[in-house]
Amino acid sequence: MPAIHFFVQDIRYHLKNKNPLKAWIKETIAAEGYKLHELNYIFCPDSYLLNINQQYLDHDTYTDIITFDNSEQKGVIEGDIFISIDRIRENAAKFGTGETNELHRVMIHGALHLLGYKDKTITSKNQMTAKEDEYLSKRNFT
Repeated sequence: MPAIHFFVQDIRYHLKNKNPLKAWIKETIAAEGYKLHELNYIFCPDSYLLNINQQYLDHDTYTDIITFDNSEQKGVIEGDIFISIDRIRENAAKFGTGETNELHRVMIHGALHLLGYKDKTITSKNQMTAKEDEYLSKRNFT
């Protein structure tokens, strides 16, 4: 049965609107023509995500998100998305977007990576941002 799970690691954090978030993410996946198998969101502090970045990606930098694609079948989503709540809060303040909106943008960003969207070039980053905006506009909750 398709499932989205939310976990907290090494940080105190309470995610609001879990069921509407799950429905929104599932609708996004379906709209892109994919099937959901399992998706895990793990909310953590900077230090936890930095360790993952160093250990698995050989990057020694802070980041807001790391996505691991665990799917074994084309067109089926299965993955782990680690999100730094510290980065979410800092970026929300920096960009004046509000913590909830920044969190939702990063959550859908991770799902879009699993759907095949990239963000390493200017063109792909612009396409990713446009997709984020498109799906953020389809939320019927905040």
